[in-house]
Amino acid sequence: MLHKILKIIALILSVLGAIWLVRIILAGDTAITDSAELQDSLVTPFILIAYATIAIAIVFVLVFVLKNLFSSGSSLKGTLIGLGAFLAVVVISYGLASGEEVQLRDGEVLSASAVRWVEAGIYAFYILAIVAIGAMVFSGVKKLAK
Repeated sequence: MLHKILKIIALILSVLGAIWLVRIILAGDTAITDSAELQDSLVTPFILIAYATIAIAIVFVLVFVLKNLFSSGSSLKGTLIGLGAFLAVVVISYGLASGEEVQLRDGEVLSASAVRWVEAGIYAFYILAIVAIGAMVFSGVKKLAK
């Protein structure tokens, strides 16, 4: 039953999105850029359809994740361990980052806090990439050993 409802909602949103996309293409970029009325009548509904699609997807993902998460205790424990490990990587990355104000090309200044968070994100990426590569190598070596 839920699957049929989702298919109908997806079909309606797809048709509405396609209609507005065709209307936007037929109006043309220049006309839309020059006219606030066309922006309100063509672009705004298209954006609202996209927002509705994203909101529905997020709600259903959260519902199914929470449903499956609490269906068995072991999956909850594994999820919490994974979340804790990810948070530990973020904390370690933030601790490694220094952060100093940076002058941008357009003349604005990026604050030390923002620079530190960007640097922390880069460090977190490197740490997670190394862990992922290590896990793949370990898995391959383990398979070869068997």
